[in-house]
Amino acid sequence: MNAAVLPNDLAPYMRQLGERARAAATLMAAASTAAKNQALLALARRLREAGPALQAANERDLQAASGLDAPMLDRLKLAPKVLATVAEGCEQIAAMPDPIGEISGVKRRPSGISVGQMRVPLGVFGMIYESRPNVTIEAASLAIKSGNACILRGGSEALHSNLALAALVAAALQEAGLPADGVQLVNTTDRAAVGLLIAMPEYVDVIIPRGGKGLIERISREARVPVIKHLDGNCHSYVDAEVDLELALKVVDNAKTQKYSPCNATESLLVHSKQAGAFLPRIAAIFAAKGVEMRGCLRTLALLPGAKPATEADWSEEYLAPIISVKVVDSLDEAIAHINRYGSHHTDAILTTNHPNAMRFLREVDSASVMVNASTRFADGFEYGLGAEIGISTDKFHARGPVGLEGLTSMKWLVLGQGEVRQ
Repeated sequence: MNAAVLPNDLAPYMRQLGERARAAATLMAAASTAAKNQALLALARRLREAGPALQAANERDLQAASGLDAPMLDRLKLAPKVLATVAEGCEQIAAMPDPIGEISGVKRRPSGISVGQMRVPLGVFGMIYESRPNVTIEAASLAIKSGNACILRGGSEALHSNLALAALVAAALQEAGLPADGVQLVNTTDRAAVGLLIAMPEYVDVIIPRGGKGLIERISREARVPVIKHLDGNCHSYVDAEVDLELALKVVDNAKTQKYSPCNATESLLVHSKQAGAFLPRIAAIFAAKGVEMRGCLRTLALLPGAKPATEADWSEEYLAPIISVKVVDSLDEAIAHINRYGSHHTDAILTTNHPNAMRFLREVDSASVMVNASTRFADGFEYGLGAEIGISTDKFHARGPVGLEGLTSMKWLVLGQGEVRQ
């Protein structure tokens, strides 16, 4: 079907996608590792070969979306570097061990039976995401290797880019002898398609939203199938009382300014009072040169007259922009309490030379990723060696942090016997 699905045809169209996905999921779950890897390598090759055509499709989207704000436009771009990264991600996933069918924890019971677990695909996942067309490939590649089928609903602003990418995925699957319906793209911009996708438990096993807080709140509220989600990314970098200042300056600068739009960029900076006088003027000079606005507590304002006063709302804000909130604290306890109260449980980092403080931070900060002396920008499936990520989960059940291959699988129990019967 083309992109203009009529409203009266939408429900049958979505059911058709669901039926095809469910049928494909059976074949994907049974696919050999060799076939899945062949599809991934074919996809990487096709992404590199189709560079000009993909750029042309992406340019159509960029021209149509010229009114979007800068962070959204940045996410929409399929720059050569982005394409190279997703192609490399496909190859990295192909080189990884296949988790499907892995048996673990087999133990012999007094009855004579042996009991263990096998890793299996979830089945069909639906993914709803905004702007970033590279997510189409990340989701497709992880679905292929994990033996799942998926239904992808990208943002309307990226429709032409996503259609071009989905065609490459289908061709790669067919080249490897796998069902082209293993990865399907919802090719209508009608928002009602989202409501239908999240209410099809007979076809879809889990929904993964990846986008703004409003989208994820809506999906969480209305979905009739389980949701793997994170609402926002208010990530913190904390400069401890004992710290290598040069290291801290380099890391905090990177955590905030390497890229403003991702959910793992630092949005809040906490500085111990013992280092505030030495650290804050220097980081403020770096931020000022890059146009980053600082919103500070009263103690920060006393050291940085150019900063703006922070409001209570600033401590919880995910800016996705060149803005950062800054607070001076008197102890590690205060820093941890602030992060656990105002943070989004996504990613938080401590800059310190004090090992016990580092270990306390790792244990006590209640976030999906916690870091010592490293930029929060590393909270990413590719950087963690997962090949790619389907998203970052701040949930505590099933999957937490960057969701890669294992996050798209489940475990089922196996019982191995030799004719035993229960007494």
